[in-house]
Amino acid sequence: MEKHDGRDAGQARTGDPRDPWYDALASGWGELDGTGAPAPVAPPRAAPERSATAADIYLEVQRSAAFQEVRSRYRRFVVPGVAVFFTWYVAYVVTATTAPGLMARPVAGAVNVAMLAGLGQFLSTFLLTWAYARHARLRRDRAALDLRWAVFEQKREQDQKRILDQREHDQRSEQEPARGSER
Repeated sequence: MEKHDGRDAGQARTGDPRDPWYDALASGWGELDGTGAPAPVAPPRAAPERSATAADIYLEVQRSAAFQEVRSRYRRFVVPGVAVFFTWYVAYVVTATTAPGLMARPVAGAVNVAMLAGLGQFLSTFLLTWAYARHARLRRDRAALDLRWAVFEQKREQDQKRILDQREHDQRSEQEPARGSER
């Protein structure tokens, strides 16, 4: 058997609030009180006050006007770009399967319409990639970087506050035993 904290893995850690299942059985569903009768349902504990978490910071940023503007700029480029490229690709495939005579028509020597259209697929892929990178660099990257820095700053401030709170808590807990021995 595995051992954790000096106990068997199968042994319950009763009363340990760090245990993720600490409150799991507090609902009273199906538990017995030791006499064989169902245990009474425990009332839910009041939620402790909590400071902003990383998730709260990210949700706040996601709801911000700056983030919505970055997403809007992204969509205004990507949606039409995908539509045009997909239409061009489907047109190429449909034409190749439904009009083989057209695709076989020679253009210059051994080069025919199908070869030019196939090379056009590669060319349009590279052009779309270049246009996307240019659009991102000119229209979105600066705003996204500003948002990223704002999140990092909020997270850093949150971490510093948590460290200070922990230090204060540790100092208080160190002083409490000393006060108890004075009494």
